[in-house]
Amino acid sequence: MPLPNTSPRPVLSAEVADALAGGRPVVALESTLLAHGLPRPDNRAAADEVEAAVRAGGAVPATVAVLDGTPHVGLTAEQVDRVCADPDLAKLGVRDLPVAAALGMSGATTVSSTALLAEAAGVAVFATGGLGGVHRESVETFDESADLTALSRTSLVVVCAGVKSILDVPATLERLESLSVTVVGYGTTTFPGFYVADSGSTVDWAVTDPGQAAAVFAARRGLAPGAVVVANPLPADQQLDRELHDRVIADALAAADTAGVRGKDVTPFVLDHLHRASGGATLEVNVRLVLRNAELAGRIAAALAARAA
Repeated sequence: MPLPNTSPRPVLSAEVADALAGGRPVVALESTLLAHGLPRPDNRAAADEVEAAVRAGGAVPATVAVLDGTPHVGLTAEQVDRVCADPDLAKLGVRDLPVAAALGMSGATTVSSTALLAEAAGVAVFATGGLGGVHRESVETFDESADLTALSRTSLVVVCAGVKSILDVPATLERLESLSVTVVGYGTTTFPGFYVADSGSTVDWAVTDPGQAAAVFAARRGLAPGAVVVANPLPADQQLDRELHDRVIADALAAADTAGVRGKDVTPFVLDHLHRASGGATLEVNVRLVLRNAELAGRIAAALAARAA
C-alpha cells in the first residue's frame, strides 16, 4: 500500500501567506490547547476568541495543526472545526511530526512543534498559555518537556503566562538558563505561575512595552538562534484564588500519581482534573490568560513589523 504523498513543509493559509508576503504581522497559535486543553464545545468558541484577540493586537492569527500528514500554518474555519471536534486527534511534538507526515496522520501541535513550524513558515511571534517544563519528579523520572530544547533552537518570540503551575518552576527556569533561552517579564521581574500572577520565582530582566520586546528579539536574532520568552502575568484580580489553586494542584498531581499517568499524558489528565475539581474556575482563568497573551503577541508582532518597514 503506497504511503500518502505528504510534505513536512508547512502549508500557509491564503491570509497568512498574503500577510507574510506583505511584511504584515502574524502570530502563531498552537492547537493542542484546542484539542486537548479545553473541553468541548467550549474549545471551539475559545478558538475564535483567541484569533480575535490576535487581530485586536494588530496581527493576523495563524493557528497551527497537522491535517492528513500536512502541517498547516493558518487554518480555515472548517479546519478549526475539525481540530476542535475530533476526540482522537493526536498530540504532536517535534519528534512526532515526521511520523505524522509519513503516515498521513492528523494531530494538534504542542509548543515545541508549533514553534518549529512557525519559524519554518517565517512567523516570528507565537502566543500560548503556559510552557511545558521540568516536572516535579524529574530527579526520578527524567520527565522534561521538549518545549525547552525546542525553544533553544528556534528563533521567535513566545508570549506565555510562565510555565504550567503543575511543574517545577525553579528547575524549569534553571533549565532555560542552561539552554540560553532569553526570558523577560512583561512589566515585572516576577515570573508568573500560569493560573496565578506570582510563581515564587523571579527573572533578571523585564520589558515595559511591545516595542522593547520586539527590540530584544531583534537583538537576539542577530546574535544566535533561540527564543525570547515574554512572561506575561495575569493581573492579581484576575488570577485563580491562591488557596484554591494550591489545593486543586496538589489533588490533581496526587490523582495522576495514583492513576499511574506518565509522560505526555500527565498534562491533559491534570488539566481535566483541575477543571472538574475547581468547578470550572481553572478553565475560565486559562482562557483569560490565553486571550491576554494573544493580544500582547499581536502588539509585539506589529512592533516587530514596524521595525522591519
